[in-house]
Amino acid sequence: MTAARVTLCFLLRDGDSGPEVLLGLKKTGFGRGKIVGIGGHVEAGESDADAAIREVREEADVVLRLEDLRDAGVVRFVFPAKPEWNMDTRLFTAARWDGEPAESMEIAPAWFSTATLPVDRMWQDADHWLPVVLEGGKVNIVVTMDDDNEAVASSESVLFQQ
Repeated sequence: MTAARVTLCFLLRDGDSGPEVLLGLKKTGFGRGKIVGIGGHVEAGESDADAAIREVREEADVVLRLEDLRDAGVVRFVFPAKPEWNMDTRLFTAARWDGEPAESMEIAPAWFSTATLPVDRMWQDADHWLPVVLEGGKVNIVVTMDDDNEAVASSESVLFQQ
């Protein structure tokens, strides 16, 4: 079974107490109830970067340009108990955009300190790779989920620092 192509984009800013990242409470669909990155599936004929730009606009009402995106690597998610959930996820960060994040039908966006991410409310894999991305690094990681589709069974990575 082939993995779905997905993108996530993490908007970064300097907040009052230090660096912050835009994440969102997922209101519908896959991951409902979790705090997630902004993103989604890559549509046919669409590049990963174009999908990230479209998803951020649809989910958070923020406009990005191609030159605003920084490639932060790839996470392959493997769900042995539910292979139809397997995903190849291209990661991006952006420090420039137009507009203020606003709630959509799918996501309620909020800013979080990069030093104290809400990992207890996120997918359990997040602390395996997200801190590296938020510090400006690039990841190449395979995360295999446990049979409960929640816990991380293993993660194998090659970390690149930019």
